[in-house]
Amino acid sequence: MTVEFCYLIFITADYYVITYFIVPHFLQKRKYFYFIAATLVVIAFSAMLRALVAAQMNRYVFHSVHKTGFAGLYLNSAVNIFIWVQLIMIGKMIIDKTYNQQRLETLEKERMRNELDFLKAQVNPHALFNSLNTLYGHIDKSNQDARNILLQFSELLRYQLYDCTAEKICLEKETEYIRNYIAFQQWRKDKRLMVDVEIENKENGLKIAPLLLVVLIENTFKFVSNSTEKENKIIIKLCTKGTVLHSSFFNTTEQQQPLAMANSNGIGMANLHRRLELLYPHKYELNSSKRDDHYKTNLIIDLS
Repeated sequence: MTVEFCYLIFITADYYVITYFIVPHFLQKRKYFYFIAATLVVIAFSAMLRALVAAQMNRYVFHSVHKTGFAGLYLNSAVNIFIWVQLIMIGKMIIDKTYNQQRLETLEKERMRNELDFLKAQVNPHALFNSLNTLYGHIDKSNQDARNILLQFSELLRYQLYDCTAEKICLEKETEYIRNYIAFQQWRKDKRLMVDVEIENKENGLKIAPLLLVVLIENTFKFVSNSTEKENKIIIKLCTKGTVLHSSFFNTTEQQQPLAMANSNGIGMANLHRRLELLYPHKYELNSSKRDDHYKTNLIIDLS
């Protein structure tokens, strides 16, 4: 009687050693000689152990002597372990290749779908600007406010369509966009709202990821108070010290903020945090403070 069941133990052990140690260290690094040598050594060693175990169990447990002797047990063990390990590994490689191929096909389909969705969502800039020019021409010349708003909106749109395609842009362009954005937002608010903007760019040549700061500016206008009894104010400060951009955003708030407004702040800030983590890891500080009558956020980014 032989000990056929113990094959499974050594085949399984060899499979895991080869798959999770030898393959990553040698085969994936294209060290083919070391891969073959290490694989043969592992199989030879496990065949030796299996032959020893089988011989001892045949002798002391089953009380039988294998006719082929130890050499025959070792050769049979080596051949069987080698064949089964190779078959299992080939099977796994086929399964992995099939899975990866399906995953690549899925990703490619998703990429194409996203690209099509993106193209569908795009508006031809030239046609859009022509439409804005047409609207501008149809606005009565006496309505200068409406004309100015349309011009500011046109500049904002031009910046987002043309300039924001780059990963990073000049800080001067971003601050110019911020000024236009603030001016555009002021048109939408009550005339009683006081907006104080201080922008100082002392360092030339700095670049920043586009549309980062506008998220915080949007929040100041979104959540600013609209009281008839007290001052409604927004203070926005931007300055550079060397290669570090310091920015602060202050706005007065209502004591009882509507729940819908409070909940709407989450997605924009979450996206901002994510972009900062990806673009400026360990190079930024973002903190905010909430009081009964005001809200303030500070953002510091090392643009080096």
